[in-house]
Amino acid sequence: MAVVGGGFTGLWTARELLRRDPALRVAVLEQSVCGFGASGRNGGWASALYPQGEHTLIRTYGLDALVHLRRVLNRAVADLGEAAREDGIDAHFVHGGNLTFARSDLQAQRLRTYVEQSREWGVTPADLTWLDADAAAERGVVTESRGATYSPHCARLHPARLVRGLSDVVEALGAHVFENTRVVRVRPRRSTHPAEVVTVGGTVHARYVVRATEGYTPTLIGQRRTVVPIYSLMIATDPLAPTFWNEVGFARGETFADDRHLIIYGQRTADDRLAFGGRGSPYHFGSTVEQRFDESPRVFTLLEATLHDLFPALDAAVAFRWGGPLAMPRDLSPSVMVDHETGLASAGGYTGDGVVLSRVAATALADLITTPDVETDATRLPFVQRPPRRWEVEPLRWLGVNAGLALATWADHHERRRGTESRAGAALDRLLN
Repeated sequence: MAVVGGGFTGLWTARELLRRDPALRVAVLEQSVCGFGASGRNGGWASALYPQGEHTLIRTYGLDALVHLRRVLNRAVADLGEAAREDGIDAHFVHGGNLTFARSDLQAQRLRTYVEQSREWGVTPADLTWLDADAAAERGVVTESRGATYSPHCARLHPARLVRGLSDVVEALGAHVFENTRVVRVRPRRSTHPAEVVTVGGTVHARYVVRATEGYTPTLIGQRRTVVPIYSLMIATDPLAPTFWNEVGFARGETFADDRHLIIYGQRTADDRLAFGGRGSPYHFGSTVEQRFDESPRVFTLLEATLHDLFPALDAAVAFRWGGPLAMPRDLSPSVMVDHETGLASAGGYTGDGVVLSRVAATALADLITTPDVETDATRLPFVQRPPRRWEVEPLRWLGVNAGLALATWADHHERRRGTESRAGAALDRLLN
């Protein structure tokens, strides 16, 4: 077995394959070091979030499929923490849940409506509930809070500690991990010839080749339109004083966001920093992925301003700034594919929700490869064995993706100024769906 990509998807897949059959020969090929991409640089949310909306899921697959997906993802949050503990990985995993704050009356109305609608999808108050402003403040305090939704199905963790720990685990299980090995092409099985992975230094032959390259997928030959690389950037402060945390809370490891259109996400780290990120960087023409796009002074400045807006008492300096690409499919649906005839397999397209989804996808991959005739909870998920929709050719995808960014930005600007729903927000919903 050959796995292309040493991030969460590739390493969880190697782990699951070797736990099912320790005699397998598994090679993991990584262009840099394991965890170099989104797996090591994300916001540290191990959440049950799914990038595709509930209405789309129900319309496409039916309510039963949505209920099954939610059940699997909710359970997978705790399962991930247990797997890390079982493997001896100290990833700073704290299962504290998630708070999504309403910082305007309009956001409060949207979030309450969402909670009410979720009851029709089988979501119980134990899974998602609305907290009024006083109840929300007992968990975490941000400015202008009108309340928050709370879900227990999220944990905070240190992603780089988890992914590097997984790399050690799969090597201990018998996998061969080849870092600094750039893959340029994957070829299917042909007649008596096995599937191939072509690297800059040679070719690897395997019964199955798993592509687990997420935001770097467009760098492979023939994969330019599979996903678009979207850049998400982060900052982290110096450790903050106990007086600050006594005021703002988040003592149980809750992750936090608010209901703006342009996504933000944050956590209180194990060493009492604020780690905070968000979208806002443009999509680059031709699905281009370059290291220089990992930083944007404009976005870093906006993130710092937003953090001070949320927490005016913040007086620590920003110590670290970083970013990187994540993968967004055309229909926002992740995919898991195994073709037993060609020997090619793939998983990814998490649009930023990959910490838990990657492990679920890896479980589905391992099930499909090792027991292809047996249906499991993982293999009957709605995104398994359903090919992803390809993106449009340029310049259409450049126009579409950056139009979505502009709509989100304008919708938030309109709502802050006028306190009413924006037409840009409605147009964004139509674009995403």
